Amino acid sequence: MKTVRRLFYVDVVSSVAFVAVAFLSLFFFIDFVDELSDAGKRGYTAFYAGLVSALELPGHVYELMPIAVLIGTIYALSRLAQSSEFTILRTGGLGPGRALSLLTTLGFAFAVLTFIVGDYLAPFAEEQAAHLQASFKGGLKLGRGGAWLKDRQLTPKGERSYSINVGSATAGGKLQDIRIFEFDSNGRMVERIAAATGEVDKHAQWRLSNVTITQWADPTADQLPMASEQKLPSLLWHSTLSANVVAAAVLPLSTMSTIELSRYITNLADNEQAAQQYEIQFWKRALYPFACLVMVGLALPFAYLHARGGGVSLKVFGGIMLGISFVLLNNVAGHLGMLRNWTPWIVAATPSAIYLMLSMAAFTWLVRYR
Repeated sequence: MKTVRRLFYVDVVSSVAFVAVAFLSLFFFIDFVDELSDAGKRGYTAFYAGLVSALELPGHVYELMPIAVLIGTIYALSRLAQSSEFTILRTGGLGPGRALSLLTTLGFAFAVLTFIVGDYLAPFAEEQAAHLQASFKGGLKLGRGGAWLKDRQLTPKGERSYSINVGSATAGGKLQDIRIFEFDSNGRMVERIAAATGEVDKHAQWRLSNVTITQWADPTADQLPMASEQKLPSLLWHSTLSANVVAAAVLPLSTMSTIELSRYITNLADNEQAAQQYEIQFWKRALYPFACLVMVGLALPFAYLHARGGGVSLKVFGGIMLGISFVLLNNVAGHLGMLRNWTPWIVAATPSAIYLMLSMAAFTWLVRYR
């Protein structure tokens, strides 16, 4: 059994590694060519373009791992079937259940690797790539409306709610074009703070610079609210928003780990903000590694196809089509879930569940009738 396990694992792992390297080389080339369009601007050279492309590779590893597992496993098993090695193993006592358990163990190993890359290595690399690009391209791109956050605090004047807008952010984490709108319990705006720059420390204190404070006094029966304006060189504004929450709002979604997504979702829920997009991303991030288990199950039926049922190249092509269809279904399910407001964990689990049922149905049919 140790010999069979070694044969399976060496063939499958080497094939998966080969497919992964091939895909990563292709994606690195595409990213590098895309980054070269900005070369020569603000000191952005080909070296930095290559560095940014290299930092994006862990994210590609995370995205492509299930597809690489599927194609690599299909290639390894099809080659064993074509050379009749798998038939000999079956004759020697390798039943369907044992073959499935061998591949399931290997699938768990790939799932653990995918989780580690996706939850630790890829977010860190994506964050470094975003900061590196920001240092040459004038800051992080937050869209036309910037990034919005909400906060609630209980002050001596009563409950206050805050809407905070960040226009842009620099590579060093400094926030720019900050606007803080304060509302009372009746929803009336009582103060606006505008700052050119600012930073959030570990105690959730915002250190603002070049500040303009506009306040509206309580209206009287025969007089409209009066506004007063005050300019300050700096201001220390207290908040309940930690530096991690603010970073999650201004950095790309791909830089957040599963734990950071959970914390950010909790903050959005506490402030009655829409969190559907982040909840779907959280469940996709949590369940995506298990797609490797689905892929090895989907590849196993190819070992029971006879050589006359098609060559290795045809089976690999079928694996590529299956992988592409899985990625498409996974992305479409995420967009439909946001549009239809479906339950996030169901949206994230549905593609893998569908392909798992297909793989088990194909495996059962081939074992029974072929």
